[in-house]
Parts: sequence; C-alpha cells; structure tokens
Amino acid sequence: MDIAIIGTGYVGLVTGACFAEVGHRVVCVDSDESKVRLLQGGGIPIYEPGLDELVRANVAAGRLRFSGSVRDGVEEALVIFIAVPTPPLPDGGVDLSFIEAVAREIAGCLTEYRIVVDKSTVPVKTGEKVAETIKRYCKSRVDFDVVSNPEFLREGFAVQDLMRPDRVVIGARSPRPVQRLKELYAPFQAPVIVTDINSAELIKHAANSFLALKISYINAMAALCEASGANVQEVANGIGMDKRIGRAFLDAGLGFGGSCFPKDLSAFIKIAEQLGYDFALLKEVRNINAQQMDRFIRKIADTLWVIKDKRIGVLGLAFKQNTDDVRQSPAIEVCQRLAREGAILRVHDPRAMEKAKALLPDATFVEEMNDLAEGCDALVVATEWPEFKQLDLDRARRLMTHPIMIDGRNLFDPNEMERLGFIYKSIGR
Repeated sequence: MDIAIIGTGYVGLVTGACFAEVGHRVVCVDSDESKVRLLQGGGIPIYEPGLDELVRANVAAGRLRFSGSVRDGVEEALVIFIAVPTPPLPDGGVDLSFIEAVAREIAGCLTEYRIVVDKSTVPVKTGEKVAETIKRYCKSRVDFDVVSNPEFLREGFAVQDLMRPDRVVIGARSPRPVQRLKELYAPFQAPVIVTDINSAELIKHAANSFLALKISYINAMAALCEASGANVQEVANGIGMDKRIGRAFLDAGLGFGGSCFPKDLSAFIKIAEQLGYDFALLKEVRNINAQQMDRFIRKIADTLWVIKDKRIGVLGLAFKQNTDDVRQSPAIEVCQRLAREGAILRVHDPRAMEKAKALLPDATFVEEMNDLAEGCDALVVATEWPEFKQLDLDRARRLMTHPIMIDGRNLFDPNEMERLGFIYKSIGR
C-alpha cells in the first residue's frame, strides 16, 4: 500500500521505516528542509536502537523515501499519517497549530479519496476539527475519511514496539477506512481495536496518564520505605506479581520525564477541565513527581552538607536509557539544579552528550565513563543506562576525593557498595 507520513520525528520516522520494512511504499514528509536533506543523504536525526539499519535498508530497497512536499505525499498515498509535534501551551493545554496547518495543506492537495490518520497525540475531539478543516479548505469537494490511530511507542524501544505492538487502535466515524487500516497493519499480527474517534483519542492520554500514575505511586511508596526502613524494590516485586497490577513501571527513581508523560499528563488535566471534570488524581500524580526531584536534591545536599564548589560526576543525561532525547529529562534537571547551587559538574552519557551541551554550558563532558570520577566529591546516577552497571567501582573509588554515590536509579547493590567502602544512598532502600 502507498502511504505518506507527515512529520519525521520519533513517531513519524519510526512508523515510516517499520511500514516500509513490512512491504509498504512510504514517503516521509517534513517541512524542515535541513532534516529532509540529512535523511536523503543517509543521515538519521535521532538515536533509536535499530532505526538506522531499518531506514538504510528500506531506502536501498526503494520502499522508503523522503520529501519536503505535502503535495508529493497526498498525490501518491492512499493513507496519510499526521505525525507532527503537539507541544504544550503555557496553561498545560496542547498547541494544535501544526496539526491545523497540515490539515489545511492536505485539503489544498486533495483531488481524490484519501484516508487521513491522526498519529500525533491530540486532545479528544481533534479528529472532528481536522475533518472540519479539510472540508472547509478543500476546493475539490472529494470524499475523505479522518481516522484516529494513536501511537504507543516507547523511546528506546520504538522499533520493537511498532513491529510487535500490544494492540492497534483505530478510531473511525464510518466503516469505510477501517478495512484499509486493518490491511495496512496486518503484517504486524496485532489485536485490532475499532472504536469511535473520540474514544481512540482518549485511549492515548488515558494510557500515558495511568503509567505516570504507577510511577508516582511507587515513588511515594519509596518515601514510605525510607521512613520505615523497608526496601521499595521488594515491595514492588511483591505487589507487581499480582497480575492485576503488574511489575512494569514500578521502579522507583527520579520520577517521569521526557517529551510525552509530563506533556500528556498536563494536557489530560486540561482536557478534563475543559470537559467540566476536575481530575484531582492526576494533579496529585504531577505533584508527587515534582516532590520526588526535590527529595533527591535534598538527599544529595544532606550527604555533601554543602553543594557549592563540590565536584560532582553525573552518570546519565538522557531522560531514559536507549535514547539521546534530553527533553524534560530528570537527569538534566538534576544537573541544572546542582549547577545553580554552585556545583562543578562532570557528566557522561552514552548517547545524549551532544544534545545536552547547549543545556549545560558550564559542565565538563567526559567521553569515557570510567574517567568520570576523577577528582569528584560524589557520583550521581541519573539515568538507568545498563552500561553504568559495568562502572569500574574500584577505580572510581581511587579517583574520587571522597567515595560517595547517590544513586537515583537503584542500579547498584547497597551491600556491595558498602563492602567497597562507598557512602551509598539510593531511592527507597
């Protein structure tokens, strides 16, 4: 099937590459000319495990190409995915100007039936507005359908999530586009849920908000564990084995971050408010997340007494492992708050250092993980990269002024750290 993806961010590029991988013919469109040139020249603007190889293989096979023209995509493709950014507004709402602009562009190019699919995370009732906009600006008066098909991709695991999805949600106003979408997704062999458009749009925000709730719940539990002498990992294992709860997203840490959870949570609170419901539960989820960062900074301050002029090595800058994304990263917030307190920062991340340099202009970026500890008064673990578990702890202890580690991701074993002579603090243990 011929499809177009408008927007080549994390969602659009991964979606396009995976659809091409299963045999569809895909054109990925972006208004950023420099990004299009980069992609056409064989470059990849983001790090996502497995994506580089997927893009190159499908470009070589002639199933994937890149364009700066929406018209190019609309004229060639039966199914047109909108995967453009939906950034937050100051009041917590969602800026839909990119969606609206693309809808108008599509309308200006329509000459025959097309299926327009909202892939971006949008507030409920956006599909209605997209359909209204296309109808208003389309001069040809041709038939079209607008469908909601929310994405459930985790950064760092996006390729495997799309190639082996838990489910595919299709929200449509009529049965006409549903069969074509089912055909499109058939190679992925995933359960398909067909709903109305409004329900599909709510599913995405409801899913992300529920996962954020689980993270805040276990972080609140971590505070109780620290106060009582319990171990949050044992508590998480104990409740996570209940199949009604599940173990995923029950790892205590610095709280959730990234480009999705904070934005989607605030957006859902705002959506509920506009619909006349005070979603107080989600407001408290957001409060707990902010408090978790405050507690972690206090833990560092209590351990060091004075942060000013202390040399602190920070392991991790990306908001999570397996990505170079530093947007709303808890690790970056830790660094910035320590810098405001006068700390001298040495930082390391396997993938995100280049993107972090503009955010941490005074930090020293250390290429080799095992060199980070040199001259440090403390080490801070801020991202859960599995590579960090291979840190040479004996060497780190020798290089440091004081063998202190504050572990915001519970990567290390407290008993082993004590045996090695570290002052070791973690989350909820």
